[in-house]
Amino acid sequence: MSRIAVIDFETTGISPAMGDRATEVAIVLTEHGQVVDRFQSLMNAGVRIPSFITQLTGITNAMVAGAPAADAVMREAARFVGDVPLVAHNAAFDRKFWQAELTRAGVEAAHPFACTVLLSRRLYPHAPNHKLGTLIDFHRLPRTGQAHRALADAEMAAALLGQIQHDLRTRHGMADPSHARLVTLQACTRAALPALLQRMACPA
Repeated sequence: MSRIAVIDFETTGISPAMGDRATEVAIVLTEHGQVVDRFQSLMNAGVRIPSFITQLTGITNAMVAGAPAADAVMREAARFVGDVPLVAHNAAFDRKFWQAELTRAGVEAAHPFACTVLLSRRLYPHAPNHKLGTLIDFHRLPRTGQAHRALADAEMAAALLGQIQHDLRTRHGMADPSHARLVTLQACTRAALPALLQRMACPA
């Protein structure tokens, strides 16, 4: 099983197209379901953090004022990831900021993303909901650090990814739940899922 990088951003809002910027990024590098490296940094994008975001994340304007410039952090994050595929919880959100911030930094951002929200909806329809904290508790996985801080959320998303891969191996006979297979699974319908899982469990 190849390496997968699990990423999480904290931001000033929900849309880089509306001028929102990243304030923190964390990346947890996994291999064979185990964490092998971590990257985390606050970043100064030159914009103010709204008070309601500070209340949610605990990240203040003073904290980012002393942080490295966003473009420098993103170039370092891109070097850390290399060509490893990415996973995020609610990847549609993190993908937008990954692409927008790297574009601002002059770095290509053509990484494929898999989404633990979509995968959880397919594999665990009986979960109370598909928020990260709920799924961590549902699977009895350990909570790490402060919620709505990038490293804690990336660590928990990595643990959830490990649980998903474990269940695909043990419950569904998938010897190699690779990133490419995760992307295929998340795109299928619930009705098509059983047949797809059966095909993926068959020997090549």
